[in-house]
Amino acid sequence: MATTLLRKTVLTAAGVVATAGGIAGPAIAAHAAPAEKAAIVADRKSGHGERELDVRYEAQPNFYFCGPAAARNALSVQGKNIDVHAMAEEMGTTEAGTNSINDITPVLNKETGKDVYKSTEIPVDKARDRDKVDKLRADVVKTVDDGRAVVANIAGTATDTDGNAHSFEGGHYISVVGYRDGGKVVTIADSANPNQASYRMDVDELARWIASRGYSS
Repeated sequence: MATTLLRKTVLTAAGVVATAGGIAGPAIAAHAAPAEKAAIVADRKSGHGERELDVRYEAQPNFYFCGPAAARNALSVQGKNIDVHAMAEEMGTTEAGTNSINDITPVLNKETGKDVYKSTEIPVDKARDRDKVDKLRADVVKTVDDGRAVVANIAGTATDTDGNAHSFEGGHYISVVGYRDGGKVVTIADSANPNQASYRMDVDELARWIASRGYSS
């Protein structure tokens, strides 16, 4: 796997910006209690180009647990409730964050009980390539249709379908838990801020967000 996947990812106070109507950013993201949860209500639909999985959402308990928290939220769609601290230990998470998506994929496979997840890189210079975007779209649809969620390592700023910007300049991990319009739009569960626990994003925008990093599907 290319070394671009090995960049450290940490959700820093300076790197978290939530711009939707004054919703709180770093304070909530860094100090959200483990028990603080927000419901993501999702209907399971298939056959009409859309499906969303039921997420038992939980916010990350500190600023550097985004990797374990994203994996925990992703696995919750399978009815699993795994302690985020145990996941962090397995992933080698420190205050510097979780190194790469390659540290998350083996844990997802272990907890799923099958060797179904694999890591995929999107090089920074290929994020706008149609084949990379189409592969991401196909991987999201296939994974969600299989009853699983995707975990993505992202960095920088991206805008959701409501026009709200989500900024993680130091890097971050998110879960992709659904799609609509045949995968052209995806649903994201974000552990950083329970006030923005769920939002939708064009898959092209997500591909640019992942650029230089990778995702597990």
